[in-house]
Amino acid sequence: MSWAAVIGSPIEHSLSPVLHRAAWDSLEIPQSWVYRRVEVTEDDLPPFMSGLDATCVGLSVTMPCKQAIIPLCDAVDPLAGAVGAVNTVINAGGLLTGFNTDVHGMVAAIRQARSHVGLPAPRSAVVLGARASASSALAALGTLGVTDIQVAARRFGGPGSVVMAATKLGLGIEHILWTRDDDVDAAICQADIVISTMPAGVTDDLASRIMSKGLVPQANATLLDIVYSPLDTPLVQAWRHSGGVIAHGLDMLLHQAALQVQLMTGREPDLSVMERALREALPSGAENSSARQQRAGL
Repeated sequence: MSWAAVIGSPIEHSLSPVLHRAAWDSLEIPQSWVYRRVEVTEDDLPPFMSGLDATCVGLSVTMPCKQAIIPLCDAVDPLAGAVGAVNTVINAGGLLTGFNTDVHGMVAAIRQARSHVGLPAPRSAVVLGARASASSALAALGTLGVTDIQVAARRFGGPGSVVMAATKLGLGIEHILWTRDDDVDAAICQADIVISTMPAGVTDDLASRIMSKGLVPQANATLLDIVYSPLDTPLVQAWRHSGGVIAHGLDMLLHQAALQVQLMTGREPDLSVMERALREALPSGAENSSARQQRAGL
């Protein structure tokens, strides 16, 4: 029996099984293929990886394993190596190769949101956070042609940080301490794109400042908050209230999963089928009408 899985901790909230099963059905892949959720911590990761056999076709990898899994792969795609984060592992004849599809997901989500309102190519951006997902955000911004990049975080050093990723990607970044509210606020109000890679709740104070101070992003500035549960985070709500454009975390999830399916199966899935399954899996009322209209390009 062939199988794939999403691994990480905590994992019970993951919508990856919904997306992959829908894609597999659209490609007429047999029901005997199983896509699982597997709770795997960093400590669990080495024995889990050593126990994989030929029945495993691939893994979707989430936190806290995106960096820890790199030395456990036999090969790593150059982009994933530069970013320092692997979110996809393909098992081909026992050879485990790591890839990063988060970058593709971020680029696709931002392009989709900006194209709906006819925005020009972005020049400047702020990334909130400095770890694995932030490094992917840097690569996404590089793909979009952004050269003026600021990163706001509590710490910038250490293994797997954005500093190392920026060096490997050939990008210059300016550091802003997350604790310096005025500097953070000024940066986001001048950026064409803001990508938040912070965990749920961490940006709530920033959202409050946007609302209470009446901070106004640049005209049609785009926010991508990679948190998708809840869908409308306080930061997303504040950004929308201020007139900004929202690139949804769900769209990032959708596009990165589609590339994962292609890597695992060698076939391109139907995005519309995957998106429909994703919407149906959301709790009732989770996606408000304005969000639905923006996602539909209305």
